[in-house]
Amino acid sequence: MTEELPDQHLTVAMIAARAQVPPSTIYRRWQTLQQLLADVASERFLPDTLPADTGTLEGDLTVWLEQLVDDLSSGPGNALLRERMTDVRAARVAAGYAFQNLVLLCGRCEGRGEPPPMPDRLMDLLVAPVIYRIFFAGQTISNQYQAELVHHALQSPMIMQPFGAQASIKDYVIYEDGAQ
Repeated sequence: MTEELPDQHLTVAMIAARAQVPPSTIYRRWQTLQQLLADVASERFLPDTLPADTGTLEGDLTVWLEQLVDDLSSGPGNALLRERMTDVRAARVAAGYAFQNLVLLCGRCEGRGEPPPMPDRLMDLLVAPVIYRIFFAGQTISNQYQAELVHHALQSPMIMQPFGAQASIKDYVIYEDGAQ
């Protein structure tokens, strides 16, 4: 919807018009636009299945990052995350989804005999540049750039070490489903 009207902010009236219902129908279920977007984002960004298991951390991260970029770059996904950025609690929930997935992918490493990296490092090396480039620079993220991010992250000697002077992201994100 926002790709159709890029200079306008999303409103309940716009959503109601697109759904061909009166705005009161939307307001009966959700009192605010933020509540509606939070529900939609929870559905959209909480995957129906676990991230793909390709057999290697590099393969898992490549597939996962591609799906994340697709979600964030799509019109609805982009609009939902932009709305979430204006609400600290909602932003922390969105960060929790990404962090949970990285924790899961790192946990798989142990079962395969691969050394598990720190999920916090992966957030900084994979997720942060994607968010910055999409939302603040307005860039499209190429598959080649995604592959480079994954390759460089896995080559970093720091990827196995926790931060000494920075708290873990796990202490700041909000887990709606109780996972941690």
